[in-house]
Amino acid sequence: MSATTKPVNQKAWFLILPVLLCVAFSAIVPLMTVVNYSVQDIISPERRVFVGTEWFAAVMRDQDLHAALWRQLTFSLAVLLVEIPLGILLALSMPAQGWKASAVLVTVALSLLIPWNVVGTIWQIYGRSDIGLLGAALNAAGIDYSYTGNASHAWITVLVMDVWHWTPLVALLGYAGLRSIPDAYYQAARIDGASKLAVFRYIQLPKMRGVLMIAVLLRFMDSFMIYTEPFVLTGGGPGNATTFLSQYLTQKAVGQFDLGPAAAFSLIYFFIILLLCFILYNWMQRLGTVSDEGAGHE
Repeated sequence: MSATTKPVNQKAWFLILPVLLCVAFSAIVPLMTVVNYSVQDIISPERRVFVGTEWFAAVMRDQDLHAALWRQLTFSLAVLLVEIPLGILLALSMPAQGWKASAVLVTVALSLLIPWNVVGTIWQIYGRSDIGLLGAALNAAGIDYSYTGNASHAWITVLVMDVWHWTPLVALLGYAGLRSIPDAYYQAARIDGASKLAVFRYIQLPKMRGVLMIAVLLRFMDSFMIYTEPFVLTGGGPGNATTFLSQYLTQKAVGQFDLGPAAAFSLIYFFIILLLCFILYNWMQRLGTVSDEGAGHE
């Protein structure tokens, strides 16, 4: 029996040319412009002086940048520790079928439809002690709450606001993962007399690993680049309590018009996000592999 060789047609690669062009003009060209600015001192639109890596060295020695970076890392870690478990619990509690499932899906997704600047405005009003429900309730309970005067209150308010806004995304991704599990797994678990905890540990959680990995990466990247919500709510204050990296970058580029240092900081910011996402992705991959091996031995 002779083996037939299937002809190879590479013409389909031309279909991705529009995507490559869009990426080139929307990402690569602006990135090269930032790289160009990062090695020059922009004295005026007509005068520029090449300074090499001077701006990078200055940015790396900036103590305000170090403080903003630690605030950013702490905030992103807190977001993951709260939103991922909460989103999983919300996905597990949502009905699987019927009109209730549709109603719950629409209700859960409502906060995702609100623009970022409107979210900050909502919580700005909500947290006020004179007209806001949250601020008035906390003050009535004897808590001297003020997100404009207390750094801890401001930080917690920004975190709670982000949890309220983005936990539904984790829940919807987790819900999609749960609905993709065949009923045969649940039937086998019922026959074996498995508890709900065992079903979650050995069936639901492993099958949700793919969507949860996407949720973790999306929430980490978005929380690490957060700007609009805390800017509208607190303006980065009180002091610098809620001044994250993106706000610090805006102050450099727009407030002080230091285009050279701002461009250098933008590249450092970009590579920090890439590095941390790479580390987080590989850690989750390794964790999933170890879990699969442990389940196989059991």
